[in-house]
Amino acid sequence: MTRSFASRVYRFAPSSNGYLHLGHAYSALLNYELACETGGRFLLRIEDIDAERCRTEFDQAVFEDLGWLGLSWETPVRRQSEHLSDYADALAKLGARGLTYPCFCSRAEIMNAAGGRDRWPRDPDGSPLYPGTCKHLAAEERKRRLHAGLPAALRIDMEAALAEARRSLSWHELGGSGQPHVVAAEPAQWGDATLARKDIHASYHIAVVVDDALQGVTDVVRGEDLFLATSLHRLLQTLLDLPAPVYRHHPLLRDASGRKLSKSLKAKSLRSLRQEAVAPEDVRQLISPKRAFAPAR
Repeated sequence: MTRSFASRVYRFAPSSNGYLHLGHAYSALLNYELACETGGRFLLRIEDIDAERCRTEFDQAVFEDLGWLGLSWETPVRRQSEHLSDYADALAKLGARGLTYPCFCSRAEIMNAAGGRDRWPRDPDGSPLYPGTCKHLAAEERKRRLHAGLPAALRIDMEAALAEARRSLSWHELGGSGQPHVVAAEPAQWGDATLARKDIHASYHIAVVVDDALQGVTDVVRGEDLFLATSLHRLLQTLLDLPAPVYRHHPLLRDASGRKLSKSLKAKSLRSLRQEAVAPEDVRQLISPKRAFAPAR
């Protein structure tokens, strides 16, 4: 499914599970500047589907930090937690065609079935590929476990999904030259990926493709750490008959040791810089987005 837009639509979609750092600011500024340069639209989306980790105070900090940097965005802001039915509908469509199945395994059971992390193929995120334990459950046993209320994740049946897609998949990646090149998608490297966890209604992968489609996003500009995830996203877009945006994957900001800036590694937050009376102009100059993007792979 393809669509034509008179105006480009960009988005910045942080998770509200911590304060923004310079890496977030870089990506937000890049999207904002591209929208301004093309006469397009800039959207802000709050990815707060993980109710256990996301907090309202982080939502507010996102608005304050981006406003401090001089960014503006359309309202209302889409919050994932307010649109769970959209993701449920997408999962139901896949399930009705036999493209998903419930998985009752714990992480420990998956590791044991895979025979250890070092001796089993892994997905691009480094997790062992799911060995298919629950995929091969007898229908009656699967029904019994569901009826008993056992908690279950929802996985895509990758073999069935690729068969239904019935064609090779690809996406258009824009490099620094601004000219698109075609990248072949390889969703099989993700195996039977999780589309909904036991404790979360939808995974990042299903939510992001649904959100981008419903918001009319034409250009997805994000970090190169999500380059390989695009293969899985293109499969889901195809199965759900959703439009494919143009993608740009930018380099990540890294610390002195070469590690990417992240919340988990306690990267210095924009909030801290604000409290230290650092001028927003100085931050913008420090991380002035370069038109450099990840190479084709």
